[in-house]
Amino acid sequence: MPTTTEPSTQRRILEASRELVVTHGYATLSTRKVAELAGVPLSQIHYHFGSKGQLVLATLDAENRRLVDRQAAMYASDEPFSRQWAVACDYLEADLASGYVRILQEMIAAGYSDFAIRSRVRDMITAWTDVIGEALRHHYRRGLTLGTLTVEQATALVAAIFMGAEVLLLTEQDSPEVPLISAVRAVGDLIEAAEST
Repeated sequence: MPTTTEPSTQRRILEASRELVVTHGYATLSTRKVAELAGVPLSQIHYHFGSKGQLVLATLDAENRRLVDRQAAMYASDEPFSRQWAVACDYLEADLASGYVRILQEMIAAGYSDFAIRSRVRDMITAWTDVIGEALRHHYRRGLTLGTLTVEQATALVAAIFMGAEVLLLTEQDSPEVPLISAVRAVGDLIEAAEST
C-alpha cells in the first residue's frame, strides 16, 4: 500500500494561515484567501477550525507550544542566567524573523475586542511567563539576586522587557543610534554583574 507524503488538510490550512498573517496581518486575513492558498475548499476551514479567529489561534497555538518548549529546555540548563539571557535575545531575533512575533502581536490586538481570543492569548503569554518565573526561581535558589527585586517582580519585568521590545521592533520604533535589541542584550551585562557579586 503506497504512503502519502502530502501534508494533511489541517496542516496545509495552518501553513497558509500563518503565511498570510505574517505577510498581510490579521485584519486583512480572510478564510477564502486561506482556502485558496491551501488549495482546499472553504468548507474545510470551517469544518476544521470554525472561524477566522479560531484558525489563527490554532496557528499561533502550534507555534507557541514549540517555542515555549524550546525556551523551557534552554532555561533548564545550568548555564548562568546572563548566558540564558543572551540566548533568549537570539531567540527573540529568530522569532521576529520567522513571523511568530507578528502573529502573536496580531492576536493580542484582536483580543482587545474579542474576549475568547484575549483569553486564549493570555494563556499563551502565561505559559511564557511561567517558564521565565521557573528559571528565575532556580537561579535565585542558587544565589542570584537582582537588587531588591523579588522573583515575581523580576519575572514581570523580564516579560515586560521582551513583550515591549517585540511591539517596538514590529512597529519599527527602533532607533539607529541605540538599536533596541542591543539595549535588551545589554541587560544581560547587568545580570552578569549581579551574578559575580
